Amino acid sequence: MSDLTTDNIKQSLQSRLGSRKYIDKTFWVLFMILICSSIVCYFSAASQDISIAIRQGESYYGIIFKHIGFFALGIAVAYIIQFLPSWVIRAAGYVCFAISVCCLVLTFVPGFKVGVGGVYRWVKIPGLPVFQPSEAAKPFLVIVVSDLLSRIRTEQDRKRYFWITLALTGIVCLLILPNNLSTTLLIGIVMLCLMVLARIPMKWIGSIVGIALLVLGIGYAVVYNVYVKPGKEMTGPMKRAVVWVERFDNKFKSDNPTDELIITKENYQAVMADVAVARGGKSIFGVGPGNSIQRYRLPEADKDYIFAIIVEEWGIFGAVFLILIYLAILFRACYTSSAYTDYSAMLMVMGLALMLTIQAFISMEVAVGLGPVTGQNLPLMSSGGTSTVFTCIYFGIMMAVSREQKQLKAQEQIATEESWKNVPIIEE
Repeated sequence: MSDLTTDNIKQSLQSRLGSRKYIDKTFWVLFMILICSSIVCYFSAASQDISIAIRQGESYYGIIFKHIGFFALGIAVAYIIQFLPSWVIRAAGYVCFAISVCCLVLTFVPGFKVGVGGVYRWVKIPGLPVFQPSEAAKPFLVIVVSDLLSRIRTEQDRKRYFWITLALTGIVCLLILPNNLSTTLLIGIVMLCLMVLARIPMKWIGSIVGIALLVLGIGYAVVYNVYVKPGKEMTGPMKRAVVWVERFDNKFKSDNPTDELIITKENYQAVMADVAVARGGKSIFGVGPGNSIQRYRLPEADKDYIFAIIVEEWGIFGAVFLILIYLAILFRACYTSSAYTDYSAMLMVMGLALMLTIQAFISMEVAVGLGPVTGQNLPLMSSGGTSTVFTCIYFGIMMAVSREQKQLKAQEQIATEESWKNVPIIEE
């Protein structure tokens, strides 16, 4: 019996190691293209940060190596995750989701919360580096919601899991909302998409959208008339609502067309980004790599507005190339999920792909001046440790599902061929 057990363990290990041949090479190619593009573009976009670092006596390549270091960690994590079974990812997702919610609560606790400009999106836990809990909450919420929605079998299940999903999403959104409206809206959009894929009745989804729009409309009216218009300062956890209303008004409610030509503290980033896009849009290939001027004028050009620098240096070609890469990721996720028999894994892949691509297009939209400032970075292109590592986790999970699907198909094919060998040959 012990020999049999040992043989089974060996066969299991060999099967797991042999599964490397089922790695999704397409996902890996897209993944590495984004990483290589980010490193190349980061040399230009981070020039301002590098200059500041040099004046402070730091190493010239310190910031670049730090950026590459996050990618090295992310690639290692993605490589390991791709070999995990989908059921392990789902089980770990519940645990990590609970931890991420606790970390979101810490963004309101003095001594743990870390803020920049009065915005507390980061947490510092003793023994750990500063990180952004909202970036962790996004993928784990997708995993949990995907698993819950996949359990729907009856009408009673549909109602129960709909309300559970709505409650979990609401908790995360309420914890993120005071410091980050755009991420709250992003999560809401992706969760609605998952509900559509899970065949939740459209009247329920329409009710959610209607209530959300009503709340946003009432909130806008109250903040504008009570605080913005009279020029009063807002206090409390929702004090950033004034900033959101002002950004919306600056973009869509200007009565004077020449207001966009006047550079103010509020629109400085947007104007500098518009200039970068205008310079690069003059030709197909832009002004050329390393020739950006706006990288020295655009605050933190390597973060929220990196797409503007990419357009300036690489022109229309660079913009279209990057858009096609993100679309290719979404299409690959659609292909992977369409061939999968595990409904939960299908929803998980689609949710992560939608989270990544929708965020990317929001970031690009803001950078080219089509929407109000949101603070959403460009996945894998913008700098940032937490966002970089967790975006790599997105890819690891999607590749794990794809690899598992390929392996299951291969096993089914082998089983079918073996069964045909056992069919007796009838001689006439």
